[in-house]
Amino acid sequence: MFLKVRKEEIIDGLLKASNIIPSKTGAAYLRTVWLKAEGDSLAILATDSSIEFMGTYPAVTSEGGLVGVQGKKFCELMRRMPPGEILLKLDASGKHLHIEQGRRKYKLPANESSWFQEFNAFPAESAVLWSGDFFKEAIDRIAFCIADDEDLTSMNCIKFAPVEDDDVEICGLNGHQFGLMRFTNADIRVALGQEGFLVSKKYLLEIRKWLTNDEIEISLSDKRLFLRTENKKETFSLPLKTYVFADYRNFINQYKDRFASILVVDRHELTDALDRIFLFNTEANKATFFDFSPEELSLYCQGQDIGEGTEMIACQYSGGLSKIALPTKVILDILGHFSSDSLTFSFVGQTEPCRITGKDDPNYMIITMPVEITEDTYYSEEEI
Repeated sequence: MFLKVRKEEIIDGLLKASNIIPSKTGAAYLRTVWLKAEGDSLAILATDSSIEFMGTYPAVTSEGGLVGVQGKKFCELMRRMPPGEILLKLDASGKHLHIEQGRRKYKLPANESSWFQEFNAFPAESAVLWSGDFFKEAIDRIAFCIADDEDLTSMNCIKFAPVEDDDVEICGLNGHQFGLMRFTNADIRVALGQEGFLVSKKYLLEIRKWLTNDEIEISLSDKRLFLRTENKKETFSLPLKTYVFADYRNFINQYKDRFASILVVDRHELTDALDRIFLFNTEANKATFFDFSPEELSLYCQGQDIGEGTEMIACQYSGGLSKIALPTKVILDILGHFSSDSLTFSFVGQTEPCRITGKDDPNYMIITMPVEITEDTYYSEEEI
């Protein structure tokens, strides 16, 4: 193998490949970045045995070939080199890759090409275009509602679900919080088939790193989700999960007519007030009390040995509920995922689900659980 590339044309792909492979653990094969020179391009491939990444970049190839190198070391070396032309050459024995740039010369051990296993092919026949920017937004708005613990099976996954007409729902839950985003896209709706799909949270975060604001192609096989840049230069794929996701529609329908107490409040005022009240939360009491009146909301927290805080902000309120306790940090996190100036909190009761929606956040909602108010103000989170 003998070719020339420019650092500035391949470095982004190398860094994406490096992000996937493990640093020290796992088989040597999984710590390898593969370089495949063919025609006027260099393909960079990497896998951690689950995620697969392949990018194709311009090259001037004198002799094609395939070689694997220690991924982290090679990518870091290339990152530290200055922009410009770089020569890559595999020696006659096939045991070392030579890297040259002007007066700089390096040599890295090469892995045998027989180690290489072909990646899953992108199923182009079922591919549809989708906005990378919108996909990132969906991940950002739902991922924080997904459980981190992989042992929680479907609660560790995001769900893409086809619904009526041309609509799609994206949702996630962690046992005490649920996020739902709905949008209309006929092509995506068809691509999802009858059941939709589940993606583990750890893979979701890797997708988020790879996505840009540009359009992407999305496609599915029986076992994998495939993403590809519109120019077909980069492909990213990962395994789907086969867990049974909770019947969230039944849950939503069960409560939709029971939200009898309604609070409308300015998101910025509430965020600022809770940010200060949060200083008085303790390990024993992580909640803020919301006391309701028609035009004023009282926020109150007392922390053992550290004092107490009370704030009053304007609101519009109607309903029979006089007080509720909500986990301060959780609510602050939720507020940060809305863009609306005005938010609506809909309540059923002191220990039942609270729905949060925004005037300028159509088809997006978060459902969270209050904390139980007891005489000594200690609480435990209810489960959805």
